[in-house]
Amino acid sequence: MSEPAQTKSLKRGRGRPRLFDRTAAIQQAMLLFWDRGYEGTTFDDLIGAMKLSPSSFYHEFGSKEQLYREALDYYLKLSTSYSRGFSSHRDTRGAFEALIEDAAAFFTNDASPAGCMISLAGTHLPPHLRAVADYTKSLRKLFQQALAKRLRKGVSDGDLPPGTNVKELAAYFETIFRGMAVQARDGASRKQLLAICRVAMRAWPSRPPDSNHKTDHKGRPRRVIS
Repeated sequence: MSEPAQTKSLKRGRGRPRLFDRTAAIQQAMLLFWDRGYEGTTFDDLIGAMKLSPSSFYHEFGSKEQLYREALDYYLKLSTSYSRGFSSHRDTRGAFEALIEDAAAFFTNDASPAGCMISLAGTHLPPHLRAVADYTKSLRKLFQQALAKRLRKGVSDGDLPPGTNVKELAAYFETIFRGMAVQARDGASRKQLLAICRVAMRAWPSRPPDSNHKTDHKGRPRRVIS
C-alpha cells in the first residue's frame, strides 16, 4: 500500500529514515502562531513542535514566513468547516446570525487557542515583516468581500431593502467578528459572545414591505383584494 501524499520520508544522518506527516506539522505550527502570534513564535518553538531538524525545516518550508502562510491557509480551511451555516441559509439574516453564532462557538472551543488566528496573529509587526502583515490583511479583506457578496445577494433576492449600504454593513459585521475574537482571547465565554451576537443583529436593516403592498405596471400602488 502506498503512503498518503502528505506523508513522506525524511532522511537522517544515520539509521532508517522516519516518516514525516506534513499536514500534521503545519497543524502544529498553526496552533503556535494562533496562540503566540508571528513574532512570539520562535524558530525553536516550531522545530520542536513539528519534530524537525533545522535543515529539514528549511528543506520542507523554506522559511518561517512561508510556513506561516501555509499555516494561515490551513486555518482558513479549518475555520470554514465551522461556518457552514453561512452558506447553507437561504435567508440573508439567517446566514449572518449563523456566522457569528458559529464564530462564538469556534472562538471559545477547548480544542484550540481562543479567538481567531487571522484576527490576532499578524496585526502588529515591524516594517521588515510587512509582507507577513500584508498577507494576513489580505485574508481579512477577502472575508469582508465575502460578507458584502452575500449582502448583495440578499438585496437581489429581496430580503434586504434596495437601499441597503452593503459596504458599510459588511464592514460592521466584519468589525463585530474581529471584536469577538479579541473578547474571546481576553477570556469571554461562548455565552457572553452570543449576547454580543444578539445585540449586533439589532442593526440589521428592516425587511422591505410585504407582498400586500403591490404596484401596477406603472409603479402606482394598487389595492389587493383578499
